[in-house]
Amino acid sequence: MPKSIAAQISPARSRAVAARVGLVLGLAIAVCFLTGLISHWIQHPPAGFYWPARPVWLYRFTQGTHVISGVIAIALLPVKLWSVFPRLFARPLLGNPLHMLERGSIAILMGAIIFELATGLLNTAQWYPWRFFFTTTHYAMAYVAIGAVAVHLAVKLPVIRAALSRPLSEREPEQDGSRSRKEPKSPAARGISRRNLLGIAGGGAVVGGLAVAGQAVPFLRWVSVLAARTGDGPQGVPVNRAAVEAGVERAAKDPGYRLRVTVGGKAREFGIEELRRMTQTGADLPIACVEGWSAGVHWSGVRLRDLLGAVGEYRGGSVRFGSLEQGGLYRESVLPHPHVVDDATLVALRLNGEELSLDHGYPCRLIAPNRPGVLQTKWLSRIEELA
Repeated sequence: MPKSIAAQISPARSRAVAARVGLVLGLAIAVCFLTGLISHWIQHPPAGFYWPARPVWLYRFTQGTHVISGVIAIALLPVKLWSVFPRLFARPLLGNPLHMLERGSIAILMGAIIFELATGLLNTAQWYPWRFFFTTTHYAMAYVAIGAVAVHLAVKLPVIRAALSRPLSEREPEQDGSRSRKEPKSPAARGISRRNLLGIAGGGAVVGGLAVAGQAVPFLRWVSVLAARTGDGPQGVPVNRAAVEAGVERAAKDPGYRLRVTVGGKAREFGIEELRRMTQTGADLPIACVEGWSAGVHWSGVRLRDLLGAVGEYRGGSVRFGSLEQGGLYRESVLPHPHVVDDATLVALRLNGEELSLDHGYPCRLIAPNRPGVLQTKWLSRIEELA
């Protein structure tokens, strides 16, 4: 880089800062990617994928971590971009094939990561100002982002290793050709120091994480000023989809309501009073949603395996649940065998000692351990064992 340009660049805009911020940013993106894969695979399981019913808090942890790590990445990304911005336009713009590969990977990397972080953040607020389907698009772009990260690391690894091995105060070779001299206290060195910039970046990442962590970690709610959900909602528990939005109010309140259960070729219908007369079981299970929020709840109702046993012999297959809701992507869900037989899986009738409100799934809903809230089907109309 020409000396006239280098002299105008703040010493904080350096490979030393870019490498250190990039290291933490990369870890945040990796955690976000892995926890996002888990969430997607639970909802759309590929062949051979297994997700346990226990521990009951595992999905609450992984999805809370997914959103927190994404917000931390949002806080670090501008610092990373600022530290390398002048060098993105250094001559030559293209150069040899390796240089072109580096520039191309950076362009794809920045585009994919900005897209992922921006759309993910808007998803936590359930605001979708676009026409594409968020879930599949976000999932596909995650692979583009992580692939670009891998290419970028492969190309830049020698530079990154060299930058991490040098003290922060050492002047970089590309600035004046020296190897080990300290940064001079000259007009070119005015402005924020590298150490202070890293401190601000780290502090911003911590503050950003805490600002949303309370929606998954109850004792942090008082500091989570940016959390989309903080515990408010009907019966003190948040909801994503209300009964009015689902269009189920009339059907749910119908005195002739029946829950149809099919097991082993046999079918039986249950009214709400019949369900209430059956043995009631309680379970402390979190309701945890893909937006990162969760809440601890005490549920009570009929244990699923007892309800299936009252109809026929359960043969060990997955079980499909259908809602009174007539539309929507999640009016049905399929529960795998480990969750079907778990003691805590309920057809829930009550929440924290109260009858379910309409918004929480009255007259009854599925609640199973270690599952996303979007798969905890509300306003149940049918339960069917699959062959």
